[in-house]
Amino acid sequence: MGSILFVFQRCSLYLLLVCWGNDAHGDISFSVAEETKRGSIIGNIGKDLGLETASLSDRKARIDTEGNDKRYCDINLKNGDLIVTDRIDREGLCGKKASCVLKHELVLENPLVLHRINLHVQDINDNSPQFNEDVINIEIQESADRGARFLIEEAHDPDVGMNSVQRYSLSQNNHFVLSVKGSIIELVLDKELDREAQNEIDLILTAADGGSPQRSGAVSVHVTVLDANDNAPVFSQAVYEVSLSENSPVGTVVVTVSAKDADEGVNGDVSYDFGHVAEDVKKIFSIDRKTGEMRVIGPVDYESTSSFEIRVKAKDGLGLSSHTNVIISVTDVNDNAPVVNLKSLTNPIAEGIPPGTEVGIIHVQDRDSDRNRQVRCSILQNAPFKLVPSIKNYYSLVTTGHLDRELVSDYNITITATDEGSPPLSSSKTVQLSVADINDNPPVFLEQSYSTYVTENNKPGSTLCSVSARDPDWRQNGTVIYSLLPGEVNGAPVSSYLSVNRDTGVIHAVRSFDYEQFRSLKVHVMARDNGSPPLSSNVTISVFITDVNDNSPQILYPAREGNSFMTELVPKAAQGGSLVSKVIAVDADSGQNAWLSYHIVKSTDPGLFTIDVHSGEIRTQRDVSESDSMKQNLIVAVKDNGQPSLSTTCSMYLLISDNLAEIPEMKDVSYDEKNSKLTSYLIIALVSVSTFFLTFIIVAVGVKFCHRRKPRMLFDRAGAIPSGYPPPHYADVDGTGTLRRINYDTYLTTGSRTSDFKFVSSYSDNTLPADQTLNKSPTQFAEAFDESEVRGGETSILAQTQILTR
Repeated sequence: MGSILFVFQRCSLYLLLVCWGNDAHGDISFSVAEETKRGSIIGNIGKDLGLETASLSDRKARIDTEGNDKRYCDINLKNGDLIVTDRIDREGLCGKKASCVLKHELVLENPLVLHRINLHVQDINDNSPQFNEDVINIEIQESADRGARFLIEEAHDPDVGMNSVQRYSLSQNNHFVLSVKGSIIELVLDKELDREAQNEIDLILTAADGGSPQRSGAVSVHVTVLDANDNAPVFSQAVYEVSLSENSPVGTVVVTVSAKDADEGVNGDVSYDFGHVAEDVKKIFSIDRKTGEMRVIGPVDYESTSSFEIRVKAKDGLGLSSHTNVIISVTDVNDNAPVVNLKSLTNPIAEGIPPGTEVGIIHVQDRDSDRNRQVRCSILQNAPFKLVPSIKNYYSLVTTGHLDRELVSDYNITITATDEGSPPLSSSKTVQLSVADINDNPPVFLEQSYSTYVTENNKPGSTLCSVSARDPDWRQNGTVIYSLLPGEVNGAPVSSYLSVNRDTGVIHAVRSFDYEQFRSLKVHVMARDNGSPPLSSNVTISVFITDVNDNSPQILYPAREGNSFMTELVPKAAQGGSLVSKVIAVDADSGQNAWLSYHIVKSTDPGLFTIDVHSGEIRTQRDVSESDSMKQNLIVAVKDNGQPSLSTTCSMYLLISDNLAEIPEMKDVSYDEKNSKLTSYLIIALVSVSTFFLTFIIVAVGVKFCHRRKPRMLFDRAGAIPSGYPPPHYADVDGTGTLRRINYDTYLTTGSRTSDFKFVSSYSDNTLPADQTLNKSPTQFAEAFDESEVRGGETSILAQTQILTR
């Protein structure tokens, strides 16, 4: 019979499971017997929900409970089995309730899906019936009539259904039989008592359950036969129903029960006590044995127990008793703040994710009831996040805008949950989110362009300047590397001039710079980050080379080549201020380093000649006299304006003479001790041969022009200067700024221009201003004079004789 009953229970549970499994609201139910071993399989939730086994792990499947409730089962992500994880005691969880259901939730993410799991705990016969007392003492008047009934407190079995108390039995005796009607157990007097014959009777009352195997419990019933006490206490109410607020202070009077006994004296004295109640109830309530006041002695928590049903017994002095029930309904008080639980969080989150991306799942719970349980959630900070209600008390934390790690790298998001109780209660939870960097910012130079100045003749390897670029990205995305972009400077790679430190951006000179070769250069530096893919930006570096006074003045005229000397004639009739010659010099430097000044550092007659400090023009300071030495030697120094100043000197040889016949011996003019006598003889012979022709020229032309021009003689032993290459100081500038000159060439030998007389007359060339002429090179002078138009008749004559000595 027990096996058939067990099979019937299992079939009923299976049919119930099938019905629950088809719940239209997504609920799924399982049945499990209490005290099932840990690790036992309850069922396969994956198959029941039609989920693939691989998706359970991918979607972070997990079993949750509401609040801090213990979790009695879990899911095996490998196969979807629902397994027992903790001891399940139905009596401890549900007491005498007919149905014991443990509520769990299966949470799946991506997308978020919630399935409610109802775990029905099935009772097993693991408890024996027990009586509240070890011995039941009953005092009965001997005058009691046959059929008198005496109430006995029923046995208690925490199991339910067939596993609870099903029947009672009384040991064999001569006076009493047992009457059982539901939960009312009465001892019925079947035969009158005779105290004088037997004043005490001991009986055994046995309670048995219907489980398999069957369990039972027994209690000893001791009957004392007394003289007549024929009235039992009677309560004023069969049931007392009261309401009690949770968290009522200790000492609060819950209810006062009252019972009356019609007897007098000891038979009418009534005392109160609890009937069969759980030990936990005795820790919360107490009853005064004399007054019947029930008071609070422990914490009353609505969330733990919302109602109590307590059995109270009234007993008179001779042992007659009666019972009543006190039903206490606990009313909820808003004493539980909402609890915010973080169920899932993606951290860190990449910057640049689109708005609306889900980054976390929040669960909010309030253990109170009704309005006290209604919760509102909000985010306090002005952060780019919001809460989106999802399923039940679940919220999704989603982004509302673009995240930029360079602006904000971390967020402390405070989520506040507030219930609708009075007064409302709230709690907060701070969620820390970090923003992961992506390479979305190129390096940016601190300046749009860079300029630096370096003095020429710098040392190779010297530091010129440094560039700096900032990349707000993080770690390798923000690590900046510098490099020179390919290019050329004066036909050479830019890397042969400059180098840049790849880590610091410091720019060094690879070689020494020469201002006279080039004065500036531009290079392009690239700053590249170390991201993937890398980002870069360029900047222009302008390097300006400043001049150093490292070039001495270079004298263009008078020119000296080898051992040749240049000599010029000064007319004897030269007056003070007359232009004699001009020193022309240039300086390769620039600025004040190229500002030249001219000085006579030594002369044969210091008072005869002077030189213009700025133009280099040599003029007479006074009129030439007969007493002046015919041979005048000047040493001219040309200085620049640099610091320190550099200078160059040259020698000028002047002969004071109006006539070529007055020219002294050549050996007196020459300063070359290595000249041979043959050279002197050749010169004298050449002069003698040319005397006639020179005399004719001087007589014919000299009379007319001698008062306006000052003849000069140039001796050049290195070679004859062609008429097309006159020295620059032959040009004379009149008051209007016009260069006037004319050349007459006469050759003494046929087929040769190695020796000649040159008569120079003024000419006018409006296309050649004085400032342009005086600044030209010797070659440019020659080209200018070759294009001149020869004019004569009205100007002075300058005789120039070039003598080549070989």
